[in-house]
Amino acid sequence: MNTVKKVEVAIIGAGSAGMRAYREVTKFTNSVVLIESGDYGTTCARVGCMPSKLLIAAAEAAHAGKHSHEFGVKYADPQIDGQAVMRRVKQERDRFVGFVIEDVESWSVEQRIKGYARFIADHRLLINEDTEIEADRIIIATGSRPNIIPPLKEFEDRIIINDDIFEWDDLPDSVAVFGAGVIGLELGQALHRLGVRVTLFGRDHLVGPLTDPAVLNKATEIFTNEFAVHPHAEVIRRAKIKNGVEVEYLDQGKTKIEQFEYVLAATGRIPNLDNLGLENTSLTLNDRGIPKIDIHTGRIEDSHIFIAGDANNIIPLLHEAADEGQIAGYNAAHYPDIRRFKKSSSLSVVFSDPQLMMVGKTHRELEQAGVDFEVGELDWQGQGRSRVMLVNQGLLRVYGERNSGRFLGAEMIGPGAEHIAHLLAWAHQSNLTVTEILERPFYHPVIEEGVRTAMRNLNYALQMGSKPPARCIDCGPGG
Repeated sequence: MNTVKKVEVAIIGAGSAGMRAYREVTKFTNSVVLIESGDYGTTCARVGCMPSKLLIAAAEAAHAGKHSHEFGVKYADPQIDGQAVMRRVKQERDRFVGFVIEDVESWSVEQRIKGYARFIADHRLLINEDTEIEADRIIIATGSRPNIIPPLKEFEDRIIINDDIFEWDDLPDSVAVFGAGVIGLELGQALHRLGVRVTLFGRDHLVGPLTDPAVLNKATEIFTNEFAVHPHAEVIRRAKIKNGVEVEYLDQGKTKIEQFEYVLAATGRIPNLDNLGLENTSLTLNDRGIPKIDIHTGRIEDSHIFIAGDANNIIPLLHEAADEGQIAGYNAAHYPDIRRFKKSSSLSVVFSDPQLMMVGKTHRELEQAGVDFEVGELDWQGQGRSRVMLVNQGLLRVYGERNSGRFLGAEMIGPGAEHIAHLLAWAHQSNLTVTEILERPFYHPVIEEGVRTAMRNLNYALQMGSKPPARCIDCGPGG
């Protein structure tokens, strides 16, 4: 006979969303249980944001050393010690994970359960086939996992995912990357700069999450000039061979065959909902097994069940997961008093070099919604401070609403995108007009002056400002 434990709130998953939900719920009740099937430590800390940035930092150091001669500073070619690179990546990764584990394990033992949870009814969860949780409200925060598309399975045991990279003791000689999204682009470029022979195979001419055709074209040009990137690969054959894999594909109409040690599957992620037993609840699921979610409440339909983080299959980013965990936790704790929370302005950054960023509404979203908007842009090639630092590659495009002059969003590839993204996200969430943004101070000489030039161009396109001079006196050619 199963042991039955009754609680007000059960949270499935102790990742970024689940941890934030737990903190929020325990502000109002101690009748809560946090269920985790794996090791404590978030996706971000273990296999996502932090270890990938450690690898990228090493890659940037190697790249800077190889290009210092452009400043008139000459070093011997950098010697990349793959074992030392991976040793630091794992040591620092473990340090970040340790903080998370320390945090979770400081919480009440009575409120934590290790095991796999699945629904057996609307209010009942079965854990490890021997314990039942009867909960008044339930929060699903089970995260997501890499999606390995069927064609890649032909590579058999030579397929790796990003999780595997951060367990390496040394760097391999070669890797084929399938997928030009965030993970494929960041890790593919980093491995290339660390001396690994990399070929990246993309689909549909996409680069990262970009949707603006002009920014997308600029990104394609920059990355294809650095390493072997095929934005729309026509792969003819995939095969596992002795000690590696073989890929046959068309390159500008010619057949090419390459061999690699590994294949990195970076073809998206899928939510961990398929083994939760949602079919045993009264929830309505779509053809992909995903229920209808209100992103402003975290609530599924009109039920007592909430969802947060990557599990909702909307925006798989840590800051979004944390916000959603707080919303779901608050509403689960106060149920049936449900409150709607305003979402922060959309903010996305890809830590390639140059970086990519998207803020507010994307170009595609504006077009699909039929919004009457104008575009202002800046090519970073002539921007003063960027040129000084030899990082003057890229394009910034900003969008403004006709008649109102309201700033709607931006897409960019270029220097300092992670910082510019924050400035523009704050402006967007503050509902500023383009004119009001231009009234804010800009120091000289800084990369952010490029934002001012793009906004001046946008204001002119909106017929709300004079045409900018061809050459900006206070910030150098082009910006």
